[in-house]
Amino acid sequence: MKIAVLDVGKTNVKAVVVDGHERREIAARARPNRVLTDGPYPHFNVDGIFAFLLDALRELHAESGFEAISITAHGASGALLDENGLALPVLDYEFRYPAEVEDAYDKIRPAFAETFSPRLPGGLNLGAQIHYQKTAFPDAFARVRTIVTYPQYWAWRLTGVAATEVTSLGCHTDLWCPREGRFSSLVDALGIGGKLAPVRNPSDVLGDVAGEIAAAIGLERPVPVYCGIHDSNASLLPHLGRNQAPFAVVSTGTWVVIFAVGGDLDHLDPQRDTLANVDAFGRAVPSARFMGGREFEILTKRQGAATPKAVRRVVEESIVFTPSVVPDCGPFPAAVHRIANASTGLDPDETYVAASLYAALMTKACLDLTRAGGPIIVEGPFARNALYVEALSKATGRPVRPVASATGTSVGAALLALGASEHGRLTNDGEGTDHLPAIFHDYCATWTRLAQGA
Repeated sequence: MKIAVLDVGKTNVKAVVVDGHERREIAARARPNRVLTDGPYPHFNVDGIFAFLLDALRELHAESGFEAISITAHGASGALLDENGLALPVLDYEFRYPAEVEDAYDKIRPAFAETFSPRLPGGLNLGAQIHYQKTAFPDAFARVRTIVTYPQYWAWRLTGVAATEVTSLGCHTDLWCPREGRFSSLVDALGIGGKLAPVRNPSDVLGDVAGEIAAAIGLERPVPVYCGIHDSNASLLPHLGRNQAPFAVVSTGTWVVIFAVGGDLDHLDPQRDTLANVDAFGRAVPSARFMGGREFEILTKRQGAATPKAVRRVVEESIVFTPSVVPDCGPFPAAVHRIANASTGLDPDETYVAASLYAALMTKACLDLTRAGGPIIVEGPFARNALYVEALSKATGRPVRPVASATGTSVGAALLALGASEHGRLTNDGEGTDHLPAIFHDYCATWTRLAQGA
């Protein structure tokens, strides 16, 4: 079976075809996801994205064919629908609200013990977005008939069927109680209980691609559309049932999200960006996160390589990037980023090395906060960074398995169409590496001391 996957990420939008038997991508199209700044607030170009996705689906159908469509998308977003479509644009979660709006939201949001959602900046809590839109645009909000989570917005565009689902509701929205599997008290506080679309399972079929859209793609027979899943949970899905707890999955992209399967839910620290996510089967999973992909790009400007000379200088001189390159999130949200112990400037290779070690040690800090144990599986772009993988393994003292896939999210989302019992194979494309000198443990100690402000 071939499954087309729509993968709407914060940085890039992709449409791929996954071979269900081989569990690999066989065709793909991609484009950057740029935020629009016109209108009432920064927002996603959903019409532009949808036009791209339809073109990509038409090309992919002609090129390789597919029998189903599944969807994955970033969290911290939702869509407010009225009778004609969007009542308000889909808000960019990095937009910051006026202080008085944030203060008012803080007075109504539930405690961490109820939702396991930390208070995050801007609209990273979906409940904060809805509160802002209701407060700032009361007339438009009064027209809202249905609220859908973001992967399900794209399913609605394809089928006309509205839904929400557990992995997106459980993604630090403040709207969900992960332990009980129900809506939180915030739903009543916002008065949106009658507006939230029905909660469906990620693997539910919402319907077939609607007639006009099917014709535009060139579909000759009905093609079912699956409800869809939060992107980091899509990366987690192939490993559930294939590994014995405890183990951890590190999903990398714009955000690095750590899932500690078998970890400790009771000792999460809301001040350090830990939370409970909800997996595709509705179960709470201790998690932590930092904006690792964005930070790596800021630091390296997409240049450099891990040359032996650069590794030697950075480690032997203990040249450290301290947290937090992107402030106000991650395990050290209040830390002020700096470059420590660099007697002279860094060339692109040395910057790449220091950034890779920074990302690995930030990941270790997140693993420690969730009390994750067992092997560590790395999905996404950082799985192709051999120095990151080696540093993470040596810093934690545990095996790290980089997964052989251009993107774990697409393969994970495709599994929704293959049945809940059919999990993906774990493959490992990371050969044994030994780039780091023996004194790397001293480097780790220096980084930890500086990260903690000592």
